[in-house]
Amino acid sequence: MNAFEATSHYFHQAADRLQIPDDMRTLLLTPKRELRVEVPIEMDNGSLRTFIGYRVQHDNARGPYKGGLRYHPEVDIDEVRSLASLMTWKTAVMDLPYGGAKGGITVNPRQLSRRELERLTRTFIDQIHDVIGPDKDIPAPDMGTDSDVMAWIMSQYGKYHGFSPGVVTSKPVEYYGMPGREEATGRGVGVLTMKMTRRTGRKPSAMRVAVQGFGNVGTHAAKLLSEAEFRIVAIGDASGGYFREDGIDIAAAIRYSYANQRSLAGFSEADPISNEQLLALDIDILVPAALGGVIHGENAAAIRAHTIIEGANAPVLPEADRILEERGIVVLPDILANAGGVSASYFEWVQNRQHYRWSLDRVRQELDALMLRAFDHVWDTSQHHKVSLRVAAFIIGIERVHRAIQLSGIV
Repeated sequence: MNAFEATSHYFHQAADRLQIPDDMRTLLLTPKRELRVEVPIEMDNGSLRTFIGYRVQHDNARGPYKGGLRYHPEVDIDEVRSLASLMTWKTAVMDLPYGGAKGGITVNPRQLSRRELERLTRTFIDQIHDVIGPDKDIPAPDMGTDSDVMAWIMSQYGKYHGFSPGVVTSKPVEYYGMPGREEATGRGVGVLTMKMTRRTGRKPSAMRVAVQGFGNVGTHAAKLLSEAEFRIVAIGDASGGYFREDGIDIAAAIRYSYANQRSLAGFSEADPISNEQLLALDIDILVPAALGGVIHGENAAAIRAHTIIEGANAPVLPEADRILEERGIVVLPDILANAGGVSASYFEWVQNRQHYRWSLDRVRQELDALMLRAFDHVWDTSQHHKVSLRVAAFIIGIERVHRAIQLSGIV
């Protein structure tokens, strides 16, 4: 099952509950536009290389397309199509005035110099500038991209369309960005983990947590949970996992990672384990916050956590999701759990349109309130329909998009 088929599988589970007819399902699932472009750039050594870039605009019934831009060697049209669809349901679950989109370039950004990365970004925008914009499609960072890349996008787009800070979100704070955006996805994961804990009636200090993935999302989630007295017993990244029964000093781990080029390799304050061992630890909460598909049919039976909080996009594949549900393991789905990023992007976009900036305290307060409100809606829907939290989230998203299509007069 490929990435788009996996997303469609979850869609149909919810659509069955809503009794959505087949013709409407086709409309809801089919992307409005799929763009594939060649991105030729001159490398620092004078050679010419051509990369392939994508932008999939899935649905805009509820507002402009919104979604990240990913630079990764495994980016392909199927992955981008799947992630664009997820963004449609994610923005709808959060009740944001957006649709869903996603983009990417098939490249390993670690193999490019900063100057080459900038040329790649600007040339890509040369190819797609006419289909993005603050009222059309608003990119944001994803794997392999950062706030500098967003600044280059704004700059290059402005050469064609004039000053438009709202064309892209997660820009540097000093370049029309917003304080708190970098931490937002991880903060949302942490806030909802605390909410789930309160639902079970247990104290944070009694909860043993493992965070698989120690990039932007994982570090901020681990930091917030550690400060809330959760015991983080394991963390991991591409270099492997690290375990300490009494709990890892997350502040020290973050300092080490930043000093070691964002890698935990060689971290000596915990015992080294493999990432597969990390996933199978006897813990209360598992936060997969790295790549998609890390929990699949072959390792789902080994998962011993009581609760999984999906910090990454699609970390649990459908076959594994079924196994986990049968075993009574609760999964908080990605379209809710990691929606803090797009929610904060919405706040930045609003401020750009108003030419006004919020304080960090206000950003955090607004984000927490939005995340908790969406969680309560998903939880109540799950209880009402007697379905998993994932199916409940898709029910909410599909209902809202379906209604928007009806109100627009398309059908």
